Amino acid sequence: MGEVKNPRRVGLIGVGNMGGAMARRLLQLGWEVGVRDIDADREGDAVRHGAQAFATPAALAAAHPVVVVVVVDAAQIELVLFGSDGAALALHAGACVVLCPTIGPASSEAIAARLAQHGVGCIDAPMSGGPARARDGSMSLIVACADPVYAAQRGLIDALSSKVFRVGTRLGDAARTKLVNNLLAAINLAGAAEAIALAERLGLDAATTLDVIERSSGQSWIGTDRMRRAIAGDLAPRAHTSLLAKDTRLALEMAGEAGFDASLGRAAAARFAAACTAGFAGLDDASLLRLLREGGA
Repeated sequence: MGEVKNPRRVGLIGVGNMGGAMARRLLQLGWEVGVRDIDADREGDAVRHGAQAFATPAALAAAHPVVVVVVVDAAQIELVLFGSDGAALALHAGACVVLCPTIGPASSEAIAARLAQHGVGCIDAPMSGGPARARDGSMSLIVACADPVYAAQRGLIDALSSKVFRVGTRLGDAARTKLVNNLLAAINLAGAAEAIALAERLGLDAATTLDVIERSSGQSWIGTDRMRRAIAGDLAPRAHTSLLAKDTRLALEMAGEAGFDASLGRAAAARFAAACTAGFAGLDDASLLRLLREGGA
């Protein structure tokens, strides 16, 4: 008898903080995982955990029935799917692409339409929760796609996340939901940083003030998580400041197209943009506290 291939095969394009954690989780669960990343160190780390590296997105796509894209933005998705040696040209009819970055809904719809021309399905599936939650499968996954595509990839989706939110069949609705969530996350984080900076200006102990806040009406998960790190001086990037700057910009564009005035969102977006201008783009988004401590806008 010939060798029986593992039916649970998946390729990941992008194995940074989130993609790398997702790859390790799938490997631990017995999936056969292929990876491609422009960063050789990231690829090497995934290989050390048992993944197989591929030289191009096209080579990876040719070997896998489903490809999960975990890059930063729509431009990078465009490059890895439709650029030179892009995955789309090598995917077999009936294959599926899972889009995990936070992008605009119009981008999700356009990418899905182009993939459909190749007979390839698409799942609009932005993720949330950070690398630790991606590693243990407790991250949130917001999913929109056609029912047959969802049924075919249910095993993979459940392996990646124990917190799956199926928001419908209209591609782009998962992106819309994620941007609404991230706009609120940005507002909460900007507010938490402002409150802690004010507490310090008043001569209060920041950590003690946060103890009170996280057990009182001012508590937010992102505020507690980020401000604990910022107070400790830990700005090593789990979620880069540049990402919420991008996400708030996309959310405001979406709001504008809907004729909605997101005034609090604009204020939060301005803070993240100021942090990037101040040189904090590559730091953790807890950097907003540092920005305010240093007198930034």
